[in-house]
Amino acid sequence: MNFEGIQALLEEKTILYNQPDFIPSDPISIPHHFTRREDIEISGFLVATIAWGQRTTIVKNGFRMMNFMDNAPYDFIMNAGLADLKRIETFVHRTFNGVDALFFIESLKSIYQNHGGLEQVFLAGLSKGDNNVYHSIIHFRKIFLETPHLSRSQKHIADPASGSTAKRINMYLRWMIRKDNNGVDFGLWNSISPALLCCPLDVHVGNVARKTGLLLRKQNDWKAVEELTSNLRMFDKNDPVKYDFALFGMGVFEKI
Repeated sequence: MNFEGIQALLEEKTILYNQPDFIPSDPISIPHHFTRREDIEISGFLVATIAWGQRTTIVKNGFRMMNFMDNAPYDFIMNAGLADLKRIETFVHRTFNGVDALFFIESLKSIYQNHGGLEQVFLAGLSKGDNNVYHSIIHFRKIFLETPHLSRSQKHIADPASGSTAKRINMYLRWMIRKDNNGVDFGLWNSISPALLCCPLDVHVGNVARKTGLLLRKQNDWKAVEELTSNLRMFDKNDPVKYDFALFGMGVFEKI
Protein backbone atom coordinates (compact mmCIF):
# COMPACT_ATOMS: atom_id res chain seq x y z
CA MET A 1 0.00 0.00 0.00
CA ASN A 2 1.40 3.39 -1.01
CA PHE A 3 0.44 5.16 2.21
CA GLU A 4 1.76 8.57 1.22
CA GLY A 5 -0.09 8.57 -2.09
CA ILE A 6 -3.34 7.36 -0.52
CA GLN A 7 -3.13 9.87 2.32
CA ALA A 8 -2.52 12.72 -0.13
CA LEU A 9 -5.55 11.63 -2.17
CA LEU A 10 -7.75 11.32 0.92
CA GLU A 11 -6.68 14.73 2.25
CA GLU A 12 -7.38 16.35 -1.12
CA LYS A 13 -10.84 14.77 -1.48
CA THR A 14 -11.76 15.45 2.16
CA ILE A 15 -11.10 19.14 1.61
CA LEU A 16 -13.17 19.00 -1.59
CA TYR A 17 -16.27 17.35 -0.06
CA ASN A 18 -16.20 18.53 3.58
CA GLN A 19 -17.76 21.85 2.60
CA PRO A 20 -21.11 23.58 3.23
CA ASP A 21 -22.22 22.97 -0.37
CA PHE A 22 -22.22 19.25 0.48
CA ILE A 23 -25.12 19.80 2.89
CA PRO A 24 -28.23 20.47 0.71
CA SER A 25 -28.19 17.14 -1.14
CA ASP A 26 -27.33 15.08 1.95
CA PRO A 27 -29.54 13.81 4.81
CA ILE A 28 -27.50 15.98 7.18
CA SER A 29 -29.44 18.91 5.68
CA ILE A 30 -32.44 18.06 7.90
CA PRO A 31 -30.77 18.65 11.30
CA HIS A 32 -29.10 21.75 9.81
CA HIS A 33 -32.55 23.35 9.74
CA PHE A 34 -32.62 23.44 13.54
CA THR A 35 -30.72 25.39 16.18
CA ARG A 36 -31.93 23.80 19.42
CA ARG A 37 -29.55 21.08 20.54
CA GLU A 38 -32.27 18.47 21.17
CA ASP A 39 -33.94 19.20 17.82
CA ILE A 40 -30.62 18.65 16.02
CA GLU A 41 -29.98 15.40 17.92
CA ILE A 42 -33.44 13.97 17.37
CA SER A 43 -33.94 15.04 13.75
CA GLY A 44 -30.44 13.80 12.95
CA PHE A 45 -31.09 10.43 14.55
CA LEU A 46 -34.43 9.96 12.79
CA VAL A 47 -33.19 10.91 9.35
CA ALA A 48 -30.04 8.79 9.79
CA THR A 49 -32.35 5.87 10.61
CA ILE A 50 -34.10 6.15 7.24
CA ALA A 51 -30.90 6.93 5.29
CA TRP A 52 -30.95 4.13 2.77
CA GLY A 53 -32.06 4.30 -0.84
CA GLN A 54 -31.89 7.35 -3.10
CA ARG A 55 -30.48 10.39 -1.32
CA THR A 56 -33.09 12.71 -2.83
CA THR A 57 -35.86 10.49 -1.46
CA ILE A 58 -34.20 10.28 1.96
CA VAL A 59 -33.96 14.07 2.19
CA LYS A 60 -37.54 14.54 0.97
CA ASN A 61 -38.92 12.02 3.46
CA GLY A 62 -36.75 13.40 6.25
CA PHE A 63 -38.34 16.82 5.82
CA ARG A 64 -41.77 15.19 5.54
CA MET A 65 -41.22 13.47 8.87
CA MET A 66 -40.23 16.79 10.44
CA ASN A 67 -43.42 18.36 9.07
CA PHE A 68 -45.42 15.59 10.76
CA MET A 69 -43.64 16.65 13.97
CA ASP A 70 -44.53 20.34 13.48
CA ASN A 71 -40.86 21.05 12.80
CA ALA A 72 -40.21 20.84 16.55
CA PRO A 73 -39.06 17.25 17.06
CA TYR A 74 -38.06 17.49 20.73
CA ASP A 75 -41.31 19.16 21.73
CA PHE A 76 -43.24 16.63 19.64
CA ILE A 77 -41.52 13.64 21.22
CA MET A 78 -42.08 14.91 24.74
CA ASN A 79 -45.63 16.26 24.37
CA ALA A 80 -47.40 14.72 21.36
CA GLY A 81 -51.06 13.90 21.92
CA LEU A 82 -53.10 11.14 20.31
CA ALA A 83 -54.04 13.27 17.30
CA ASP A 84 -50.37 14.15 16.70
CA LEU A 85 -49.33 10.51 16.93
CA LYS A 86 -52.15 9.49 14.60
CA ARG A 87 -50.73 11.87 12.01
CA ILE A 88 -47.22 10.42 12.09
CA GLU A 89 -48.67 6.90 11.90
CA THR A 90 -49.07 7.52 8.15
CA PHE A 91 -45.31 8.00 7.61
CA VAL A 92 -43.54 5.46 5.36
CA HIS A 93 -40.00 5.27 4.02
CA ARG A 94 -39.26 1.93 2.38
CA THR A 95 -39.63 -0.64 5.19
CA PHE A 96 -39.75 2.00 7.95
CA ASN A 97 -43.44 2.67 8.58
CA GLY A 98 -45.82 4.36 10.99
CA VAL A 99 -45.60 1.57 13.56
CA ASP A 100 -41.82 1.97 13.63
CA ALA A 101 -42.14 5.77 13.86
CA LEU A 102 -44.44 5.53 16.90
CA PHE A 103 -42.01 3.15 18.62
CA PHE A 104 -39.07 5.45 17.87
CA ILE A 105 -40.94 8.42 19.35
CA GLU A 106 -41.78 6.51 22.53
CA SER A 107 -38.23 5.21 22.90
CA LEU A 108 -36.68 8.64 22.33
CA LYS A 109 -39.07 10.10 24.91
CA SER A 110 -37.91 7.50 27.42
CA ILE A 111 -34.26 8.25 26.62
CA TYR A 112 -34.72 11.96 27.34
CA GLN A 113 -36.92 11.40 30.39
CA ASN A 114 -35.02 8.54 32.01
CA HIS A 115 -31.48 8.43 30.62
CA GLY A 116 -30.36 12.03 30.22
CA GLY A 117 -30.65 12.17 26.43
CA LEU A 118 -29.00 10.57 23.43
CA GLU A 119 -25.45 11.66 24.17
CA GLN A 120 -25.57 10.23 27.67
CA VAL A 121 -26.83 6.85 26.42
CA PHE A 122 -24.00 6.51 23.91
CA LEU A 123 -21.49 7.72 26.51
CA ALA A 124 -22.73 5.22 29.10
CA GLY A 125 -21.83 2.35 26.78
CA LEU A 126 -18.15 3.30 26.59
CA SER A 127 -15.64 1.56 28.82
CA LYS A 128 -12.14 2.66 29.72
CA GLY A 129 -9.79 1.21 27.16
CA ASP A 130 -12.32 1.09 24.30
CA ASN A 131 -10.70 2.11 21.04
CA ASN A 132 -13.97 2.61 19.16
CA VAL A 133 -17.73 2.98 19.63
CA TYR A 134 -18.58 -0.74 19.33
CA HIS A 135 -19.76 -1.10 22.95
CA SER A 136 -21.39 2.32 22.83
CA ILE A 137 -23.64 1.28 19.93
CA ILE A 138 -24.50 -2.05 21.57
CA HIS A 139 -25.46 -0.28 24.81
CA PHE A 140 -27.54 2.27 22.92
CA ARG A 141 -29.40 -0.51 21.11
CA LYS A 142 -30.14 -2.27 24.42
CA ILE A 143 -31.58 0.91 25.97
CA PHE A 144 -33.51 1.84 22.83
CA LEU A 145 -35.18 -1.57 22.64
CA GLU A 146 -36.33 -1.46 26.28
CA THR A 147 -39.44 0.38 25.11
CA PRO A 148 -42.20 -2.10 24.11
CA HIS A 149 -42.15 -2.69 20.37
CA LEU A 150 -42.95 -5.16 17.62
CA SER A 151 -40.06 -7.43 16.69
CA ARG A 152 -40.17 -6.03 13.14
CA SER A 153 -38.92 -2.67 14.41
CA GLN A 154 -35.65 -4.10 15.76
CA LYS A 155 -34.13 -4.25 12.29
CA HIS A 156 -34.00 -0.47 12.20
CA ILE A 157 -31.45 -0.37 15.05
CA ALA A 158 -28.24 -1.99 13.84
CA ASP A 159 -26.41 -4.56 15.96
CA PRO A 160 -22.64 -4.68 15.42
CA ALA A 161 -22.53 -7.70 17.76
CA SER A 162 -24.33 -9.58 14.97
CA GLY A 163 -21.84 -8.33 12.40
CA SER A 164 -23.76 -5.28 11.11
CA THR A 165 -21.68 -2.37 9.83
CA ALA A 166 -24.08 -0.06 11.73
CA LYS A 167 -23.48 2.39 8.89
CA ARG A 168 -26.33 4.74 9.75
CA ILE A 169 -25.50 4.91 13.46
CA ASN A 170 -21.82 5.51 12.70
CA MET A 171 -22.85 8.26 10.29
CA TYR A 172 -25.06 9.81 12.97
CA LEU A 173 -22.25 9.67 15.51
CA ARG A 174 -19.96 11.39 13.00
CA TRP A 175 -22.51 14.19 12.66
CA MET A 176 -22.85 14.67 16.41
CA ILE A 177 -19.21 14.21 17.52
CA ARG A 178 -16.80 15.38 14.79
CA LYS A 179 -15.53 18.92 15.22
CA ASP A 180 -13.98 21.20 12.62
CA ASN A 181 -14.58 24.64 11.15
CA ASN A 182 -16.14 23.49 7.87
CA GLY A 183 -19.76 23.64 8.99
CA VAL A 184 -20.95 20.18 7.93
CA ASP A 185 -20.69 18.01 11.05
CA PHE A 186 -22.12 19.52 14.24
CA GLY A 187 -19.61 18.58 16.95
CA LEU A 188 -22.35 18.88 19.58
CA TRP A 189 -21.18 16.06 21.83
CA ASN A 190 -18.02 16.85 23.76
CA SER A 191 -18.03 13.79 26.02
CA ILE A 192 -17.04 11.30 23.28
CA SER A 193 -13.74 11.66 21.44
CA PRO A 194 -13.77 11.81 17.61
CA ALA A 195 -10.82 9.40 17.83
CA LEU A 196 -13.28 6.64 18.82
CA LEU A 197 -15.53 7.08 15.79
CA CYS A 198 -15.84 4.35 13.16
CA CYS A 199 -16.12 5.02 9.45
CA PRO A 200 -19.66 4.60 8.08
CA LEU A 201 -19.31 1.70 5.67
CA ASP A 202 -21.70 1.28 2.76
CA VAL A 203 -21.31 -0.10 -0.76
CA HIS A 204 -19.77 3.13 -2.12
CA VAL A 205 -17.27 3.57 0.70
CA GLY A 206 -16.40 -0.13 0.64
CA ASN A 207 -15.72 -0.10 -3.10
CA VAL A 208 -13.40 2.91 -2.90
CA ALA A 209 -11.66 1.57 0.21
CA ARG A 210 -10.89 -1.73 -1.55
CA LYS A 211 -9.69 -0.03 -4.74
CA THR A 212 -7.28 2.11 -2.72
CA GLY A 213 -6.08 -0.83 -0.63
CA LEU A 214 -7.53 0.52 2.61
CA LEU A 215 -9.81 -2.50 3.00
CA LEU A 216 -8.93 -6.08 2.17
CA ARG A 217 -11.90 -7.85 3.76
CA LYS A 218 -14.35 -8.83 1.04
CA GLN A 219 -17.68 -8.53 2.89
CA ASN A 220 -19.10 -5.39 4.43
CA ASP A 221 -19.48 -6.22 8.12
CA TRP A 222 -18.26 -4.92 11.48
CA LYS A 223 -14.83 -6.51 11.03
CA ALA A 224 -14.51 -4.56 7.78
CA VAL A 225 -15.50 -1.36 9.61
CA GLU A 226 -12.73 -1.93 12.15
CA GLU A 227 -10.15 -2.78 9.48
CA LEU A 228 -10.95 0.33 7.44
CA THR A 229 -11.07 2.62 10.48
CA SER A 230 -7.80 1.22 11.80
CA ASN A 231 -6.11 2.07 8.49
CA LEU A 232 -7.61 5.57 8.48
CA ARG A 233 -6.21 6.12 11.97
CA MET A 234 -2.72 5.78 10.51
CA PHE A 235 -3.39 9.02 8.64
CA ASP A 236 -5.15 10.87 11.48
CA LYS A 237 -5.48 9.07 14.82
CA ASN A 238 -7.49 11.91 16.37
CA ASP A 239 -10.06 12.30 13.58
CA PRO A 240 -10.01 9.21 11.35
CA VAL A 241 -13.60 9.53 10.18
CA LYS A 242 -13.04 12.87 8.45
CA TYR A 243 -11.95 10.68 5.52
CA ASP A 244 -15.51 9.43 5.19
CA PHE A 245 -16.10 12.58 3.12
CA ALA A 246 -13.37 11.52 0.69
CA LEU A 247 -14.38 7.86 0.41
CA PHE A 248 -18.09 8.62 0.10
CA GLY A 249 -17.53 11.52 -2.29
CA MET A 250 -15.29 9.52 -4.60
CA GLY A 251 -17.78 6.66 -4.60
CA VAL A 252 -20.99 8.63 -5.09
CA PHE A 253 -19.93 11.68 -7.11
CA GLU A 254 -16.90 10.35 -9.00
CA LYS A 255 -18.13 6.74 -9.37
CA ILE A 256 -14.68 5.38 -8.53
